Amino acid sequence: MLSMKNISKVYQSELVETHALREFNLQVSEGEFVVVTGPSGSGKTTFLNVAGLLEGFSQGEYLLDGVDVSSVSDNESARIRNEKIGFIFQGFNLIPDLNLAENIEVPLRYRGFDSKERKRRVEQALEQVGLASRLKHLPPQLSGGQQQRVAIARALAGEPRFLLADEPTGNLDSLMARQVMELLENINQAGTTIIMVTHDPELARRAQRNVQIVDGQVCDFTSYQKSRSTTSTTAEPA
Repeated sequence: MLSMKNISKVYQSELVETHALREFNLQVSEGEFVVVTGPSGSGKTTFLNVAGLLEGFSQGEYLLDGVDVSSVSDNESARIRNEKIGFIFQGFNLIPDLNLAENIEVPLRYRGFDSKERKRRVEQALEQVGLASRLKHLPPQLSGGQQQRVAIARALAGEPRFLLADEPTGNLDSLMARQVMELLENINQAGTTIIMVTHDPELARRAQRNVQIVDGQVCDFTSYQKSRSTTSTTAEPA
């Protein structure tokens, strides 16, 4: 579903050249829940921006659903992003003076859906995140966890092929963070591919796969640990 091969991303100024991603390789299959971890400045946000077609890259190959998106136009990138990718951010990014239904409806209007289809998608998405009875509430009337659920509903309303979540529990207490994680797990079990960046080791351990980015390169520690476990189990004692 998502295949990055030897991706490099270089930021250049007059005096400094910064390598955010270096020969970055990652494969994500349909239906996976992948958690990405790593220290600050390791390249996690750059990876998400490239994966979400918010930024280009300096070299390499990126296939999304089998389509090479390395050199697509800005308009085509926007179309693919709107149709295939849902974004969830740490800061919720809700419009405070619009109610929940209106917040979710905004990106659907940009995609040209008629009022009947927008209403169907809004109601379905709010039902999915457990907030169907609050569609007329304003964001300030909700807790942080509920606001993040609205942000997830907004992403789901677009019926994306996969979700990119950037620290979606970063502004929440531990209980709300677990509740949001459980919601994301349910969404994943229903078939949506999820790639999530987090600094929370407890949440990272719950994912199917944990990928760590260090100095712009990927280390798939889940696969490594499974390999080590298999080797130690099958090896004969000396």
